[in-house]
Amino acid sequence: MVRRLRFNGTGSGDDGCPSVHEDLDSGEVIVHGPPLTDPEDVARLRHLGEGEVPIVVPRALLVDWGPKDMTREAKIIDLDGFGRLFTQFEHTAWRLETRRRYASDETTETYAQFTRGESVDWNERDSEWCANRREQAALGKRIERVRIVDSPPTNGQLYLLDNARRNSAVGERIMNLRRAEADQLNLPSEDFWLFDSRMVALLMFDDADNLTGVELITEPAEVVRYSMVRDAAMHHAVPYEEFAAGLAVKE
Repeated sequence: MVRRLRFNGTGSGDDGCPSVHEDLDSGEVIVHGPPLTDPEDVARLRHLGEGEVPIVVPRALLVDWGPKDMTREAKIIDLDGFGRLFTQFEHTAWRLETRRRYASDETTETYAQFTRGESVDWNERDSEWCANRREQAALGKRIERVRIVDSPPTNGQLYLLDNARRNSAVGERIMNLRRAEADQLNLPSEDFWLFDSRMVALLMFDDADNLTGVELITEPAEVVRYSMVRDAAMHHAVPYEEFAAGLAVKE
């Protein structure tokens, strides 16, 4: 079975070697770098088994990018606590949306209108949510999202593409990225918010696509990894208007 590997980071800004990856299923760590080749050095190693290859990596690579605190207890907050994060952040809130559907969308009247083929009027919908976004934008805060879209898009993804008009109207910046391109970039399948580049809110869903809880992550190396995901996604994503226009031409 092919391993599900996650790139943690590299100690080199030039050629990407040496680097650390993590097996998401087993928790094993894969490190690659230049081999230790001097016969005298190799002869000094203890317990070097047949087929094993010694490699040399800077100590800082393991300090910065080796998985830490494997036994830590996850910090889970409820949805009310999650909502308060959108008034407490200071500068930026950024989201990656990767799922094919969100159960909460499908309970709304706007979703029913959309699936009936009616034009949805997004003005003043969900007023408490809109008021919060307008308030944060007025304070100079930046709220952005990149939404991953399949080919062909699911109904839920098409709904969110139309819904982006509301997000944009209250001060959010919405971008889209095709899933094939996201896979090429090795973006994760996780849904998360990144607040002020210092705290990650990892969204947890059940098998029916309901949001059930949120895990807060503040470990610096993990936050940097999610920040790298944001940078890659933002670099390749396009504004939702441009993305929607491209879909219309394709149809």
